[in-house]
Amino acid sequence: MINPTLTSCNTSGLEPYVPDGSNPWDESKAKHVFRRLAYGASQNRLNLALVLPPGQLIDNLVDAAYNMPPTSPPPWGYFSISDFTDFETENPEYIFDFRIQTGNEWVHQDMKGRMTFFWLNHFVTELEVYNYAPYLFQYFLVAETHALGNFKDFVRAIGLTPAMLLYLNGFENTHTEPNENYARELFELFTLGEGNGYTQEDIVETSKALTGYNHWDEPGAAIYFDISTFVDENKTIFGQTGNWDYDDVIDLLFQEKADLIALYICRKLYRFFVSPDVDATIESNVIAPLAQTFINNSFELVPVLKQLFKSEHFFDDRALGVTIKSPFDLIFQYINETEFLYNDLLMEAFLYYAGTLGQIIFDPPDVSGWQRDQDWISTSTLTGRWELFKAYLSVLLDNGQTEAFRELAKNLSNDSIDPAYITQVIVDFLNAKPLFTTSDYDIATDIFKWEIPQNYYDEGLWNLDWEEAPFQVYLLLVHIATMPEFQLK
Repeated sequence: MINPTLTSCNTSGLEPYVPDGSNPWDESKAKHVFRRLAYGASQNRLNLALVLPPGQLIDNLVDAAYNMPPTSPPPWGYFSISDFTDFETENPEYIFDFRIQTGNEWVHQDMKGRMTFFWLNHFVTELEVYNYAPYLFQYFLVAETHALGNFKDFVRAIGLTPAMLLYLNGFENTHTEPNENYARELFELFTLGEGNGYTQEDIVETSKALTGYNHWDEPGAAIYFDISTFVDENKTIFGQTGNWDYDDVIDLLFQEKADLIALYICRKLYRFFVSPDVDATIESNVIAPLAQTFINNSFELVPVLKQLFKSEHFFDDRALGVTIKSPFDLIFQYINETEFLYNDLLMEAFLYYAGTLGQIIFDPPDVSGWQRDQDWISTSTLTGRWELFKAYLSVLLDNGQTEAFRELAKNLSNDSIDPAYITQVIVDFLNAKPLFTTSDYDIATDIFKWEIPQNYYDEGLWNLDWEEAPFQVYLLLVHIATMPEFQLK
């Protein structure tokens, strides 16, 4: 819900963003788009984006994500247990490979990857609970397929994935022992919000309507409905009585609670993509109109996303740099923005480090998912972030990638010989906001200058072609990773 004690600085509404002298369409805005809707963009890509009107860029990103084909099934994607040659060896190998594949895809998928992650953290399962590669893939595929589609269809599909049926005990939900777990989370976390528009009796009756999905031909096979374990009697849900089944529950939910669903989902989208802070003004001027758009378009996501991301509110300067990067943000954004080398071995290391920072891919901490923003920062995780980048940059420096450091500095500074300017453009490119004081830039410049005598800079003798220059850039990048501004997007 909203925070009644909070007052947001961003008072802009949903009217379309029209650049002007006081709010120009510039590099900081383009970076904002790619950091929120995707995982960052290189300088060259930003330059291309700035040629387009901002609304056209949003259309392009959303449409590309909507039209992107889903991930192709791996050979094992629909295996039953009997299809494995050596289950104990192959199952963890397939999970490992799919984690690496997903990380690689999210780096390059722009909004499709970002939206897929958003929904995996909404319709949560924990892989460690069911620990079965084919069910992981099938659950992931539903999330990816519906990521920008129809939310009602999405809700209907996700609840019947084997991963969800096992995770929230739908597989155990029978006529003799109804299990309330999925019914409760369907309302509390997936559609309405805690205590919002449902009663305990609604949960009890809904759990009966969801029975029957308790059957497979063998472990690991598809899970299907059998009326023999279904509660075949009238149930009363949201005041409506009938012999309701799974499909009826979804229809009743969206028929009786459309307003509440729309507000809850639009609020969650806003907190993820714009700001975690929602006050009464934002609720009235942004969330409520988005929710009405959602309802008017029969719960299609694309109109809502375009309305939000094309708005003055999204492009307001006060929306920039107000959310804390997740571990995935840190890593994937850095890869895209620097265009530094990475491969499967490095992705494995990245995902390991992300796990140590609190984000294990496909394994959120509980059914409510990662809470994001300030929860990402603690004494241990902050220093862990610094060590992550020092380790990654050191690997590059020690393994033949010195020219990448030089090229980054040359491209961003137009091959300048002014160390203060080079420092500033690199710092500003990698951060969401300028540093707080000029002395912060001075400290960064001194680190970049390293041990080169000052007279070489004063007399214009030093340049980025010097042998020492890549190491100087390395030192600066390590320092940037420790900046508070670097933790924001």
